[in-house]
Amino acid sequence: MQLNRTDLADFLYFLAIARHRSFRRAALEMRVTTSALSHAITALEARRGVRLLNRTTRSVTLTAAGEQLKASIEGPLAVVSEAAENLNRFRDSPAGRVRINVLEDAVPLVLDPVMPAFVERYPEVEVDISVSNRLVDVIDGGFDAGIRYGGTVPEDMIAQRLSPDIRWLAAASPHYLERYGTPLTPYDLLDHRCVRIRLGNDQIYQWEFEQGENTVAIATLGPLTVDASHASIGLGLSGVGIIYGAEPVLRPHIETGALTVVLSDWASMGSGFHAYYSSRRQVPTALRLLIDLIREIRPLAG
Repeated sequence: MQLNRTDLADFLYFLAIARHRSFRRAALEMRVTTSALSHAITALEARRGVRLLNRTTRSVTLTAAGEQLKASIEGPLAVVSEAAENLNRFRDSPAGRVRINVLEDAVPLVLDPVMPAFVERYPEVEVDISVSNRLVDVIDGGFDAGIRYGGTVPEDMIAQRLSPDIRWLAAASPHYLERYGTPLTPYDLLDHRCVRIRLGNDQIYQWEFEQGENTVAIATLGPLTVDASHASIGLGLSGVGIIYGAEPVLRPHIETGALTVVLSDWASMGSGFHAYYSSRRQVPTALRLLIDLIREIRPLAG
């Protein structure tokens, strides 16, 4: 049975579904409707006379035939994709699409200052940005790269620094401090209402402080736990409790006086933002251009 152009297109759809184990997420990656994706796979299975996927309302899994097809075509189609990407380097105006998964904090601190210049300089490049504080497997998720704080980048990835190290602070509204007092040491936080932080791996973050050679990690207490910076800041501004975050994120509210830094002599330094991607894939031109521009503009260098 000969291969045709329809098979090649449907193979790409099939690989997206195999990566995501989801028609909806695969459709988003391939920029088609879920219905179109479903029809394409049904047609592929009918042409080839074999079922490739087991589909239920809750899950999508590969059949034995699907697993064999995935193993057989994944490498060759990656080579074709790489060849197409190499041609892009010869264009006068680079084109292409890059999908990145980024932390919430990276949007205002890294991307917002850079993207106006990027879209002006590279109008034919499309950047698909997914914002999540969850620890996402960028390869399994179909992303070209991720942007996270350096200390959370998976060890098997290639990482490129995008910013200097970042200072981390505790802060509260003046109203809260007037009512409950100001902590003088990190251990005083145990007597305060703190807005706790849930990390992307579902663990509760212990606030880190340092003074000279002394380092302290405090398992803060409080009635509220959040997993997003904007939620933490909003609660801090409302006077609910003491919050903890990256200094550049808190800075606008500190400068207006809406938040007051506490334990400033215990502020700790953490690893700055890094872009990371698989060592097993060629870096797409669009991703390389974005990383280069971030490092050129240096939005957090000042």
